[in-house]
Amino acid sequence: MPSETTGVIAERYATALFELADSQGALDQVAGDLKALKAMIRDSADFKRLLDSPVLTRAESGKAVAALAEAAKFAGLTANFLGLLAKNRRLGALLGVIDAYLGRLAAKRGELSATVASAVPLSQAQQDALASALKSAFGGTVAVDVTVDPALLGGMVVKVGSRMVDSSLKTKLQHLKLAMKGVG
Repeated sequence: MPSETTGVIAERYATALFELADSQGALDQVAGDLKALKAMIRDSADFKRLLDSPVLTRAESGKAVAALAEAAKFAGLTANFLGLLAKNRRLGALLGVIDAYLGRLAAKRGELSATVASAVPLSQAQQDALASALKSAFGGTVAVDVTVDPALLGGMVVKVGSRMVDSSLKTKLQHLKLAMKGVG
């Protein structure tokens, strides 16, 4: 399935979930569940395979996500939503749904969303300092989503809206390599 189509599907499902959660006053509860779910996807290769598996039937996928939702103590709305995605064979779009939902929630609150990829895990103090620096740079509340990407070697890549600051060692080495090619 092309990623553009997956993005459209993710937006539609995220919009439906957001409106339903808003009408039930459960925006923050669902957001917490989705953030936990995103961390689970990031940390588990088996879970990623489950989401993308064409071999599993709708019923098997539904049972798997129901068991996961129960074990993680997700809200009923989140658990039902995961069941719907499994039933409609849309679990592959789950990461897009999560990102779109969290983006809508941030927009509703007047927050900016920042994604940060760092070479090593950041401590809570470092994350707080980063959020504070972004707040002063952009003049508002910034919701920070931090991921670890060891391929960066060192430093971090920060994206806020259409702006990106890449201070990773990997990029600096690539620039140095290009500069050295130009000399010789």
